[in-house]
Amino acid sequence: MEAVIEHSDLVVGLMALHLLLSMLAAQAQNLRVATAALVAQSTTLAAIFATFGVLWEQPWLYGWCVTALLTKAIFIPALLFYYIRRFPEREALPIIGFRISVLLIITLVVILYYIFYTYMYLIAPTKAALVDPNRSSLAMALVVFTLGAYVCAARRDVVKIVIGMVLLENGAHLALVTLAPQLPETTLLGIASNVVIAAWLLLYLSGRVYEMLHTTDTTVLSRLKR
Repeated sequence: MEAVIEHSDLVVGLMALHLLLSMLAAQAQNLRVATAALVAQSTTLAAIFATFGVLWEQPWLYGWCVTALLTKAIFIPALLFYYIRRFPEREALPIIGFRISVLLIITLVVILYYIFYTYMYLIAPTKAALVDPNRSSLAMALVVFTLGAYVCAARRDVVKIVIGMVLLENGAHLALVTLAPQLPETTLLGIASNVVIAAWLLLYLSGRVYEMLHTTDTTVLSRLKR
């Protein structure tokens, strides 16, 4: 029992760190800092998967842990750092100003976490999802998913949009592991749904466009089709 409590406390601590790093990755205007925060955020996600594997005795979650490290903490950040060397280091001017965005993100995270955690019984498919650390994990997953959606909607820089995509995926994967850790198929689904190819294509095409237009502002790119 003590071991379970210790692992539960570890998961809660990792999730709190995971959320703080998600906020930093979403908000940092320096793209190198944002990408470094994404590396740390994805690493904590992998640690959560490994801890769940120990806590629930589900060894296939170790496979998802390794996959998360390889794709989200190594490969995609390597792509981002490669293209950041070719792009401006500071993100393109976002739709929402920095100070307002900081206040909005903090408010969004606090309110949404409270709502998701308090009213989890309305959306939880199982009774196990209502017990911590599952309840906290699922609420955190939904918050991170929403944060990723916010980044994709409010940011104009292509690098930040890729970071938003990874945040979206990380939130979805954390929710999936929380809801169905006993199914080995969750590992296969997690591997199949990685955004590696999408991130690479988006950065590759943006790199070619940057060579011609010298901008990573996606709103400028959207006007080209008119």
